Amino acid sequence: AFIGYASSFPNSFLCLIDTYDTLQSGLRNFILVALALNDLGHTPRGIRLDSGDLSYLSLECEYLFHEIGDRFNRSFFYDLDIVASNDINEAVLHSLNKQGHAITMFGIGTNLVTCQNQPALGCVYKLVEIDGEPRIKLSNDLDKVLIPGQKIAYRLFGEAGWPLLDYMAGIHEEAQPAVGERVLCRHPFIEQKRVAVIPSRVVKLHSLVFDGKNGIVGELSSITESRQYVNDQINNTRADLLRYVNPGEYKVSVSEDSFRFLHNMWQQETPVTELR
Repeated sequence: AFIGYASSFPNSFLCLIDTYDTLQSGLRNFILVALALNDLGHTPRGIRLDSGDLSYLSLECEYLFHEIGDRFNRSFFYDLDIVASNDINEAVLHSLNKQGHAITMFGIGTNLVTCQNQPALGCVYKLVEIDGEPRIKLSNDLDKVLIPGQKIAYRLFGEAGWPLLDYMAGIHEEAQPAVGERVLCRHPFIEQKRVAVIPSRVVKLHSLVFDGKNGIVGELSSITESRQYVNDQINNTRADLLRYVNPGEYKVSVSEDSFRFLHNMWQQETPVTELR
């Protein structure tokens, strides 16, 4: 991916390096491509960090840049930008300055255009499948590890009428949740966290509206209908989840098959670090 990016943008080569492992994978691959790009007469721009301990990672990157610059006599390594992003706000900036860092540039998006008292809903479009083959994104941040493969999401309701949790299952799984039947719900990442739910109502959350071949294939709601739907969802939400101070946490679980598939693929795709 870095080679392809360098070929397309040789004069603005700045890479996001935390896709898999920042120091053991992303940083080292950037350096290799940067050396080759410089051999062809171009000057790389730098790297971007979007997860993990930004202070520590930036200092480690700067140290290795200086080491490589000395070893190969490449002065551009001393001037590479180290860009940091990932929900940067005023408090994070103060914290980084206290800890010390080697960041030369900050990418501030949400907190630049959004009032903190009226927070934004951060949404990211992630690739989980290519040509029918499940794919997984690995990250230093557990929250950014993807659950691979195409899935169906359901909302399971309890006897009191409130939603208990949302439940995701692989699209090809035979066993789907049904009213009155026991459903084992797993935490996606923590093996010890699980719960059995006997739903009084099951609602499928997704419907196809747009596909890549035929365009719009579903009915689009009007603004009035969308507003009414949102109001209905709020009215059907437990009061503790809507508290301003210390709100409750709404759970999202996966099926047993999805849990096993995620962890097997996670193990297979994660590189093993060697210590010497």
